[in-house]
Amino acid sequence: MKEKTHFNDEERKQYWKVRRHFSGLFFCIVFPFFFVFLIVLHFMQKYNILQSLEQSTFLFSITLGILCLLLAFGTSFFLMNMIFRPLETLNKASLQVARGDYSVRLSYDGKVEEIENTIQNFNFMIQELNSVEMMRNDFIANISHEFKTPLASITGYATLLQDTDLSEEERQAYIHKLFLNVEKLNDLTQNILTLSRLENQSTLPAPVFFRLDEQIREAIVVLEPKWSKKDTVLNIDLEEIQYTGQKLLLFHVWQNVIGNAIKFTEQGGRVDVSLNRTDGKLFVQISDDGIGMDEQTQAHIFEKFYQGDTSRRSHGNGLGLAMCKEILKRCEGSISVKSKPGKGSVFTIQLSEDE
Repeated sequence: MKEKTHFNDEERKQYWKVRRHFSGLFFCIVFPFFFVFLIVLHFMQKYNILQSLEQSTFLFSITLGILCLLLAFGTSFFLMNMIFRPLETLNKASLQVARGDYSVRLSYDGKVEEIENTIQNFNFMIQELNSVEMMRNDFIANISHEFKTPLASITGYATLLQDTDLSEEERQAYIHKLFLNVEKLNDLTQNILTLSRLENQSTLPAPVFFRLDEQIREAIVVLEPKWSKKDTVLNIDLEEIQYTGQKLLLFHVWQNVIGNAIKFTEQGGRVDVSLNRTDGKLFVQISDDGIGMDEQTQAHIFEKFYQGDTSRRSHGNGLGLAMCKEILKRCEGSISVKSKPGKGSVFTIQLSEDE
């Protein structure tokens, strides 16, 4: 180890206890071989195999015993410093991590490859745990914020509705806004649950055989209230394709991406949806002539709770595209975006036919 390890009295006692136990074990192994060696020498002398063993046998035995003693201590010292000390340091570091300290890092200068790999894996594990902890803290903070806003609105409108002097028009307006916030809260909860299942579920349901083009059309029909309200012009060009995959999960993708295209176009805008097969790959392209995005927004658009256009925060929760990316990752697909401010956006989704 590069950094010197400091042991307290208890740890030092434990260190020497382990060392004594190892030395004792080593003696138990070495001395039987030593006596076997003497017996072999005796028979070699008895049958005139080794003529030179006379008075020198006792001296030779003492010398061999001293060498065994030195070898036992030397080996124990070597193993304690090369193996037991790094393991003890690793044990202390593991206790720190168990207490929530993810700043621990270890280094190793020894020549034992297995210990070196263990130290490297330990450092990698701590790095990943630290990243997960940071993501968890950010996730909790974002969830708290996202839940707080609609709950505050619901509380506010519910309080206003208690006013007996409200006109019927005002009452209906408050009820409408209250239900909008309830719907937003419901969507947020559903997206969080779906995303959590995707990230923690090790296996997916069995793939289903279905018409991919028909599913995309179904998603467009479900979104009809949105594009009808904005008089959005839809240009649909879908190749007839049979597909085997995660039908329910992919429906979330089409709803979110096409829904975003409609949301970010102006009144009377245009949204194009196409599906085609190229070189064994399936490509779904969804483009719009809406407000577009700058490079910074494109770099973060698939992150949880990120919303580039703050003026439309009331219409979303920043989880839709993050969920789409996770779904496509689990389906061995991908999603990418190209966009320019004021020029619209083009989302390209790629799927493999042999999922």
